[in-house]
Amino acid sequence: MKYVDEYRDAARTRRTARLIHRLVRRPWTLMEVCGGQTHAIVRFGIDELLPKEVELVHGPGCPVCVTPVELVDKAVEIASREGVIFCSFGDMLRVPGSRKTLFAVKAGSAGGDVRIVYSPMDALKIAEENPGREVVFFAVGFETTAPANAMAVREARRRGVQNFSVLVSHVLVPPALEAILSAPDNRVQGFLAAGHVCAVMGYTEYEPLASKYRVPIVVTGFEPVDILQGIFLCVKQLEEGRAEVENPYARVVRRPGNRPAIDLIREVFRVIPRKWRGVGEIPSSGLGLAEGYEAFDAEKRFDVASVTAEESAECLSGLVLRGIKKPYECGAFGVRCNPSSPLGATMVSSEGACAAYFRYRRNFR
Repeated sequence: MKYVDEYRDAARTRRTARLIHRLVRRPWTLMEVCGGQTHAIVRFGIDELLPKEVELVHGPGCPVCVTPVELVDKAVEIASREGVIFCSFGDMLRVPGSRKTLFAVKAGSAGGDVRIVYSPMDALKIAEENPGREVVFFAVGFETTAPANAMAVREARRRGVQNFSVLVSHVLVPPALEAILSAPDNRVQGFLAAGHVCAVMGYTEYEPLASKYRVPIVVTGFEPVDILQGIFLCVKQLEEGRAEVENPYARVVRRPGNRPAIDLIREVFRVIPRKWRGVGEIPSSGLGLAEGYEAFDAEKRFDVASVTAEESAECLSGLVLRGIKKPYECGAFGVRCNPSSPLGATMVSSEGACAAYFRYRRNFR
């Protein structure tokens, strides 16, 4: 199949890996930003093809993983209320809050009406079909899902659907990368940027980061050849002393991004500080509803802004998400923390690094 099979071609994959072996002269630490890339790396054993000088660490690009405990608690609080239909993508149902999960609300004796949907427009349709009930959509994601969620909110206003609202947990990638680079314990020397995020937003926002922190940033896809090509270009820049944004994923990504999608995001949302699970608050790293759309803010509608919660002291997901630790370096990994009984979201999400290591049986003690 064109544009898929050739990017999983074993001969091409091995050839690119050999080029990296010939190129590298010094040790380098690279971070793949997206959880989808992490799963591909572990699934296909891409890191095992690399020379010992090149280490891959895993970044914060899993939206489920970085949704803070207190926001999960707010979702649980809203979903538990009488007359509410709470809609969410499936991953979020098993993410632990401080006391329970959305799945526990759904399965509990009170029988909260929690529904899995595949699009925010599904939730809007449910609201139209149930005018006597409040319908809330859990709007979680990076820039990739923001246009669809913005469309649902704009459509709700246009159609006059007043019983629809969104609990927003949108986060932005560039401020998170800056937080990683500016941290005193940072060891990341180059990034593989998430191709799908750049397909929406372009990559102009990464150019000041590359220049300011002298780090190469390579826009990278999700297939083995894509990822190895991204690693090759990143290592090549480092060996040559360059720090630029490169885009070998040009079959999908253009520098300016998707202008209609960007315009829609900027109409419906505004940039705000956002707390990241295991990381803390990062300035200008999130989206909240803009003026004119605040009536659809579930946090205000249900008065849950004051809900707070603490992270699990045992879970090291914050260190994993910042590239400081690998999943197997956590004492709970595969023992007290597993997909059936997760301590943190990185073991729940289909894009979580801990889930990837567990699924593909990596580095079990």
